[in-house]
Amino acid sequence: MPDTASRPGMLEQEAHRLRAVGDWTLPHYARLRSDVIRVHEARTIDLERLGDLDTAGAALLVDLLGPDTTREIAEASHRLTRERRAMLIAVADAMRVSLLPPPTPRTTPLTALAGLGLAVERLGRQQLTLLGFIGLTLSRLLGNLLRPWRWRFTSLVAHMQQTGLNAIPIVALLTFLVGAVVAFLGATVLRDFGATVYTVNLVAYSFLREFGVLLAAILLAGRTASAFTAQIGSMKANEELDALRAQGLDPMEMLVLPRVLAMMISLPILALIGMLSGMFGGALVCSLALDIPITQFLTILQRDIPLRHFLVGLGKAPLFAFVIAVIGCLEGMKAGASAQSVGEHTTSSVVQSIFMVILFDALAALFFLEMGW
Repeated sequence: MPDTASRPGMLEQEAHRLRAVGDWTLPHYARLRSDVIRVHEARTIDLERLGDLDTAGAALLVDLLGPDTTREIAEASHRLTRERRAMLIAVADAMRVSLLPPPTPRTTPLTALAGLGLAVERLGRQQLTLLGFIGLTLSRLLGNLLRPWRWRFTSLVAHMQQTGLNAIPIVALLTFLVGAVVAFLGATVLRDFGATVYTVNLVAYSFLREFGVLLAAILLAGRTASAFTAQIGSMKANEELDALRAQGLDPMEMLVLPRVLAMMISLPILALIGMLSGMFGGALVCSLALDIPITQFLTILQRDIPLRHFLVGLGKAPLFAFVIAVIGCLEGMKAGASAQSVGEHTTSSVVQSIFMVILFDALAALFFLEMGW
C-alpha cells in the first residue's frame, strides 16, 4: 500500500476488470475525470490499490458506478479503512438524493384550500407587523417633537433632496403626458355631444382630486420606497444596524424618522407640481386641438372648479407619503444578510406601497363621496 499511496490516481482496465490505483484526490481530478468519461459506466471496481481519497475522488467513483453500487462495494470491501468507507457511503447517499427527480405536487381541492389559508395567514401577519411598525414610528416621532436637539436636520434635508427635488422632472413629465391623454380622450367622447368645453372640467377634476397626488405617490413608491429598502437592507446585511445599537444609537431615530418626515414634506410638493403639470398638459391640448385658449381654460378653472377639490387631493398626500416611507423602511429592517433577501424585500416594498396607495385612494374616494366633498 505505501508504494501506491503517493502515486497519481488513475483508472486501470484489464479485460473486463477495473482497478482504482493511486490517489483519487482533487489535484488529479481532471485526469481522473477524463478516465471516468472514457469508461462511461461500470458495474464493479477493485479498490485494493486505492491510495488517498477525498470527496472529489469519491464523487468520481459514484459517477462511474452509481450511488447504489458504490454503497454496496464500500460496505463489502474489507481493505478500505473505516473513514474511506464512511466517506464513500456519505457521498453516494448525497448524490442519490441530488439525482432523484423532484416530487410532482398533487393539486387537490384540499391542498388548494390549504395554500389559500397560508397566503391569508401570511398577509395577516404582514399587516400586523406593518401596524406595529407604524405604532413604533409614531411613538418615536411624537417623542422627538418636544426634543428638537435630537432632530437630524442634515439627514432630513439630504432625503428631501433625494425624494423630492430629484423626482420633480419625472413627476412633471409623466403628469404632463397623462394630462394631455386625458384631454384627448375627454374631447373624443364629448365632441359627439357638442360639449368639448367640459374637457376643462374633466382635466381639472381628475388632476386636482386624483391623478396629481396618485401619480406622484405611485412614482415615489417605485422610486423611493425601493431606495429606502435597499439602503436599510444593505446596512443590516453589513451589520451596520448592530453597530449603531452597540454605540447606544437608535436606528429608528437615525434612519426611519428622517426618511418618513422627508417623504411627508416632499410628496405634497410633488403632488402640487403634478396637478399643475397635468392641467398644463390638458390646457395645451385644449388650445391646440379644441380651440380653447389658455385664458379661457384659466377662466373656466377659476369660475367652475371649487377650491375643496384641490384641498381633497392635497390632503391625501401626507397619508400616502407616510405609508410609502414606513413600508420601505420596514422591508429594509426585515431583510436578511444576503443580496437575494435584499432584492426580494425591495420588490415586496414596491408592490406593497403601490397596493396600499391605491387601496387608501379608493377608500378616501368613497369617504369623500359619502361626505359630499
